[in-house]
Amino acid sequence: MLNQNDAPIYEALQKFKRMRVVPFDVPGHKRGRGNKELTEFLGQSCMDVDVNSMKPLDNLCHPVSVIREAEDIASEAFGASHAFFMVGGTTSAVQSMIMYACKDGDKIILPRNVHRSAINSLILCNAVPVYVNPDVNNQLGIALGMSVEQVKKAIEENPDAKAVLVNNPTYYGICSDLKKITEIAHAHNMLVLVDEAHGTHFYFGDNFPITAMKAGADIASVSMHKSGGSLTQSSFLLMGEKINSDYMRQIINLTQTTSASYLLLSSLDISRKRLALHGKEIFAKTVEMAEYARSEINSIGGYYAYSKELINGDSIFDFDISKLSIHTLPVGLAGIEVYDLLRDEYDIQIEFGDIGNILAYLSVGDRKQDIERLISALSEIRRRFGKSKAGMLSQEYINPIVAETPRKAFYADKISLPLDETCGKICTEFVMCYPPGIPILAPGELITMDIIKYIKYAKEKGCSMTGTEDINIERLNVLK
Repeated sequence: MLNQNDAPIYEALQKFKRMRVVPFDVPGHKRGRGNKELTEFLGQSCMDVDVNSMKPLDNLCHPVSVIREAEDIASEAFGASHAFFMVGGTTSAVQSMIMYACKDGDKIILPRNVHRSAINSLILCNAVPVYVNPDVNNQLGIALGMSVEQVKKAIEENPDAKAVLVNNPTYYGICSDLKKITEIAHAHNMLVLVDEAHGTHFYFGDNFPITAMKAGADIASVSMHKSGGSLTQSSFLLMGEKINSDYMRQIINLTQTTSASYLLLSSLDISRKRLALHGKEIFAKTVEMAEYARSEINSIGGYYAYSKELINGDSIFDFDISKLSIHTLPVGLAGIEVYDLLRDEYDIQIEFGDIGNILAYLSVGDRKQDIERLISALSEIRRRFGKSKAGMLSQEYINPIVAETPRKAFYADKISLPLDETCGKICTEFVMCYPPGIPILAPGELITMDIIKYIKYAKEKGCSMTGTEDINIERLNVLK
């Protein structure tokens, strides 16, 4: 019998600590004795459980005891047929589910506004992307979800595709009609893969958008460390009933470490227990804070904290009301400028700022007084730094022109050119603001003047640009 009160990995580590085992294995710090400065920084309790795989603690690559039991309990909590503990973040989970579905040359249908981990997967396994370019909300400048008709058209034009990938939700909180898309894909014998990096709370709270497992999807990657309270880099990979979990473990083991951190594993185990037992209460408070913050921020004037009023029944089929996404352009400031001001002037660190929006991430650990501080700071920023929005770039998302597969472009012979000389060339590397980590350019895409203008503007406004060989992004690598 499975019991959500149990946390097998955590309990095994507690028992192990009481045994006072003499370590002649790795890690070499030997329960912290070999690195006093690190032990003082992290604490003795942390170092005591930074241990190697061994019989009493099982092995993540081939679990047969406590980890296997923890997986079974987690699968029940999420309503999945199987759950894998992932210690390479949701990046590793996304890569594993794409590599499970696609082999060399296979097509996969996916929105272009995916996290770079999905496109990285295409480079690794040489799958061919069939992009569904999402609609764009022109007021907010953000990409939306995939419309059902767009997906249906892509499936009909590519009946040999192996899978459809869906974001649930996007970084901004927008959800596609996941259930309908799943039904259409399954009717054409395609797997449905779901990136739920920002949807952990959907499984444990009330009145959230439908989860991948409830919608009948086949595989979902879930960032427990984002809204679920586990340690950074810890995630779950969830299986539907049609998936061969034994083969999936082999896929995972192609790229995941053989030295799994028990700090990460136990954090997943403990966090799952907490959410399974208290998730409804926890996320009801989170939503209450988000709704209060939205109301107060919208009353400041200028800012627009958006929510369910955006729902259109298709490309915005549902909205995650725990997301505090705020449009900033009406106060004359780019999202990244508000992001920087909050941190530099008010000691408030939010999740990200881009050209026109910011995201304040609310989850299990937020407090009402912190919400009040954020609201007050935004009000002061408008008063102190607000100006006319004239001349500001409003478009967040530019639909790319795909000219080559990501893998072929990434590994092709290339040359480095100054940014201004790359128009009309095919990019061989990523260009993105991180977070959110959605590429402005990905390998194989055509560089246009609009994209060059966007990159320059994002740099000017202070976006954290990543992905390129040239750290200053003054040059880009392109096909020879």
